Amino acid sequence: MKVLLVSPEAPDGFWGLKHALKFISKQSIVPPLGLITVAAMLPKNWELKLVDMAVTKLTDQDIEWADYVFVSAMYIHKQSVEKIVAQCKKLSRPIVAGGPLFTAVPEDYDNIDHLVLNEAELTLPLFLNDLAKSNAGHIYRSNQWADIHKTPLPLWELCDLGSYAMMNLQYSRGCPFDCDFCDVTTLYGRQSRIKTKEQVLAELTRLYELKWRGDVFFVDDNLIGNKHHLKTEILPSVINWMKEHNHPFAFNTQASINLADDRELMDLMVKAGFNCVFVGIETPNEESLKECRKLQNTKRDLLKSVKTIQSSGMEVQGGFILGFDHDNETIFDNVIEFIQKSGIVTAMVGLLNAPKKTKLYNRLKQESRLLDYISGSNTDFTMNFIPKMDYKVLMGGYAKVMATIYSDKKYYERIRVFLKNYKPAKTNYPILKYSDVKAFIKSLWHIGIRGKNRRYYWKLVFLTLNRPRYLNMVVTYSIFGIHFRTIFGKRTVI
Repeated sequence: MKVLLVSPEAPDGFWGLKHALKFISKQSIVPPLGLITVAAMLPKNWELKLVDMAVTKLTDQDIEWADYVFVSAMYIHKQSVEKIVAQCKKLSRPIVAGGPLFTAVPEDYDNIDHLVLNEAELTLPLFLNDLAKSNAGHIYRSNQWADIHKTPLPLWELCDLGSYAMMNLQYSRGCPFDCDFCDVTTLYGRQSRIKTKEQVLAELTRLYELKWRGDVFFVDDNLIGNKHHLKTEILPSVINWMKEHNHPFAFNTQASINLADDRELMDLMVKAGFNCVFVGIETPNEESLKECRKLQNTKRDLLKSVKTIQSSGMEVQGGFILGFDHDNETIFDNVIEFIQKSGIVTAMVGLLNAPKKTKLYNRLKQESRLLDYISGSNTDFTMNFIPKMDYKVLMGGYAKVMATIYSDKKYYERIRVFLKNYKPAKTNYPILKYSDVKAFIKSLWHIGIRGKNRRYYWKLVFLTLNRPRYLNMVVTYSIFGIHFRTIFGKRTVI
C-alpha cells in the first residue's frame, strides 16, 4: 500500500511566524506531529510519503502516486482541507481523515471516504482491520481514552528537518482544569495521561540520532497536569540525559499559572533545559475568569505569578482573550497595562470563540447566541457568537490593543521590562546555531539599518554588550516584532 500523508496549509497567522522564519531560512515552525505519529502506527511494509503544505505544495503527481491519502487537520486548516478534498476527488483517490477538525464536526464531511476520529491509538486499528478485509467503513469513533504508553515513536524521518525552526514531542494528554471555552478536555479528558520516562527519553534520543540540535517543543496542553510524575520521574531523567548528551536541546512548553506556586518544579524544569513556557492568562478581570471557570487564575496576583516564573529562568509567553460577558470598555486598557507591566513579549490576544462541544458552546446555544462560522485562528477579527458588549466597540477595542502592544515603542519597552526581571539560570546552556548568526546579520540590515524605528533596536543591542547571552534573545524578539506587526497590519474587522 502506498499512503500519502498530507498536513494542510494554515492561513498566515500569529503562531505561524512566517515573516520571522524568513530570517533563518525556515519554512515552518514545527512538523505535523500527529500525522507522523499516525504514520508510525501503519503497517511496516506500507510505503509512506509526507507532504506538509507549510513546507511544500501538494501536487497531482503526489496524489496519483498514492493508494490512499491520509489528512489530519484542525479548525484553522478548514479552507485548505476543502481544496485537498476537491483535488483528491478529481483524481479519484480515497481519503482517510482524522484530527480535531473532523472529530468536532464529522457531519460536515460526509464526502470524505473514511473518518477515523478521536484518538488514533483506538480507532485506527479498527479501520486498518476492516481495510485488510476490504470492508472499510465510513466512520470510526471511540468514547474511551487511549493508553499512550502504547503510542509509538513519531516518524520524524519522513520530514525534511531542515525546513523547521524546532522539533516537537508529546509527553501527556489531557488537562485537570475545566475552562469552558477550551476543547482540550473534550478531545483528551481531564485526567493527565502520561508517557513513561523511557518513552520520553527514546523520543529525545531519536531526535538526537537524526542530528537535530536546538529547540524542542513539548506540545502538551498543560505539561504540569501531573506534577508528581513530572518531578520524580520525567525531569530528573531528562536532566541526566541532557548532561550525558552535552545539552543538545532547549525546551519550551505550555503550562497553567500554578506553575508559579512550585519553586521546586520550576527549578527542575530550568535544569532540564526549559527556557520558555506559554501560559493562558486570559484576562486580568476576575469576574471574567470566574465566568469561564478559569479558577486556577483567580484569587492570585497574576502579575506577580508571571514575574516569579520569569525570575526562575523561563520566559513567559501569554494568551489573552477579549469578549467575555463580564468585560466592559475598561478591559482594553487593563489588558494593555497588564501586558506592558508583565514584560510578556509574545502576547497572543484574541477574541473569544466557542469550539463545538465545549461548555461555552452549549451555553451560548441555549441562549441562541451562536453564529455559524469559526475560523480556528487565535488572532483574527472573528467570533462565532453574539457578544454582550457592543460589537463595534469590542472590535475597535481589540484593534486598539493590538495596535498598541505591537507598536515599536510599546513592544521594545516590553522587551526591556522582561530582560530586567528575567534571570537566566547557570544551567541554561545557550545553543548558538548557524541560523542564529544568519538571523543576526539579516536583522542588522533589515531592522538596524533599513528599519524605520531602528533606534529601538540599537538601544537593546547596546544593552546586551555587558550581557552577551541576551543578544540572541534581543535579535529573536526584534524579528518576531516584524512578524506581529505584519500580521496585525493585515487584519480587518469582519
